Amino acid sequence: MSPKKRTDAVRDTARQAAAQLKPAAERAKPVAKSIRAAARRQLLRTRAWAAPRVERSSRVVQDTVAPKVSATMSAAAKRLDPAQPRQRRWRKPVGVATVTAAGGAVAAFIRNRVKKPASPTAPSQAADTTPEAQPNGRQKSSTQAPTQKNPA
Repeated sequence: MSPKKRTDAVRDTARQAAAQLKPAAERAKPVAKSIRAAARRQLLRTRAWAAPRVERSSRVVQDTVAPKVSATMSAAAKRLDPAQPRQRRWRKPVGVATVTAAGGAVAAFIRNRVKKPASPTAPSQAADTTPEAQPNGRQKSSTQAPTQKNPA
């Protein structure tokens, strides 16, 4: 059999089958339309029934599962984060030495300021009332009794 004859034979068979199915298709159209309408109604009912349940489930997941997932992800991020580079240790001793030197300079400045007399020509009262020390470390005994002024 040649290809043309085979094609013609297949085409004829398809036409015969279509002619036999036309009356059945005409009877099935109204039934299919009513089934389509019923399926659409059922679909809308099912969606109306499922919507509140899905909403409630989403709230439950948000309140219970989401915090746990968030905590797990946060912990994983901390574990993935590379360690911070070590700080150099020379900064701390240098800073402490600087603060100590500055404190010593301030103390020396205050000490020198207190020891200097108010005017070079007039001796201060503090110099008169302080006992003088002898080279052996003992105080000189004074023959004069110090005078005290009463402010009242």
